[in-house]
Amino acid sequence: MTTAGHILVIDDNFDIGEIVRAAAESLGMRCTTSTNAAELPQLLGPDVSLILLDLVMPRIDGVEALRMLSQLQCKASVVLMSGISKRVMETAEKLAQVLDLKIAGHLQKPFRLADVERLLQGHAAPFPPVEVKRPSSIDLTDQDLRNAALCNEFVLYYQPQIDLRSGRVEGLEALARWIHPERGVLAPDAFIPRLEALGEIDSFGWQMADLGLSEACQFAVNSRPAPRIALNVSIQSLRNLHFPDTFIAKARRYCVEPEDIMVEITETGLMKEPSQALDVMARLRMKNVQLSIDDFGTGYAMMQHLVDIPATELKIDRAFVHNMHMNSSDRVMVQKTIEIGHDLGMTVTAEGVETLAQLDFLRQSGCDRVQGFLFSRPLPPAAMIQWLSSYQPNLVHA
Repeated sequence: MTTAGHILVIDDNFDIGEIVRAAAESLGMRCTTSTNAAELPQLLGPDVSLILLDLVMPRIDGVEALRMLSQLQCKASVVLMSGISKRVMETAEKLAQVLDLKIAGHLQKPFRLADVERLLQGHAAPFPPVEVKRPSSIDLTDQDLRNAALCNEFVLYYQPQIDLRSGRVEGLEALARWIHPERGVLAPDAFIPRLEALGEIDSFGWQMADLGLSEACQFAVNSRPAPRIALNVSIQSLRNLHFPDTFIAKARRYCVEPEDIMVEITETGLMKEPSQALDVMARLRMKNVQLSIDDFGTGYAMMQHLVDIPATELKIDRAFVHNMHMNSSDRVMVQKTIEIGHDLGMTVTAEGVETLAQLDFLRQSGCDRVQGFLFSRPLPPAAMIQWLSSYQPNLVHA
């Protein structure tokens, strides 16, 4: 039998390591065990594809080991093992994800050999070599960012938002990308924080708003009207009391109706300069622009702030959707967000939907709209037009 992955077990109980080793070897996997988490730097080779880690250990506990794996830039999947409460286990899983570690499940002690075998069977296929992240050889300078704006290297990709009842494409979220001449397509995390630090985020936001509004009408295909366009707006724009009038003037220039625009604002941004933000948001709604609270649940918004904001849409952050299948706290968060949104008269959209199981859970929970890789990755305008031309709502009703 050919070797199909290298398993690493860290547990202070020697017998646990032997149980996992027996299950791994029966599936053709090589297994290394250790009772000491301090040995992780020596044991974590590039061929390690799966790590089973005990949370409660005497010298270095599992949480400390998770931090160590993060520092080692570990790309192997991690399974947490423990006899502690389920809620503590889920908290540790959440920490692992914050540390950019990939969680593949958990084993509640005491477990049987059959439990381990079932967990490992999903990892029995050959694994590609683990790549270690290395610093990029191309540093992005402040002047690079300014030149990018001047040379129109910032563009918009679009991701569809699907209505769960009708299956129709109700909206397109406009997502900024940087087409770098040497590094290719860069996601917002690579440049948005730098633009904010430079004080250029407001001018960047206007540049993207101009682009999105100018491209909106081309998405009317197959005799259907163009979907609503969703544009992300920075907190800097919310501090500008002239924003609503300037924004509507731009929409008119491109023949886009205000009710066909969704302005997305992050939850954390809503907490800054609340009086000015409420002024701007109230006037946008008075002009029939739709308002969305993005990434709900990841920031600091309290119920009172949510009640004060005249939003029409509440978006569930992708992190909660991604973890619903293995974390009861995230399932509750998703269900309660849907309830809160509906009780406040808002439409609820879930981001990051990647599987049919997630889609079914969201449908059963009463979610209104979804977006995610299950339907489409963010696409440049020409590719999105092609996607819209061929889209059929069968998946939603399957």
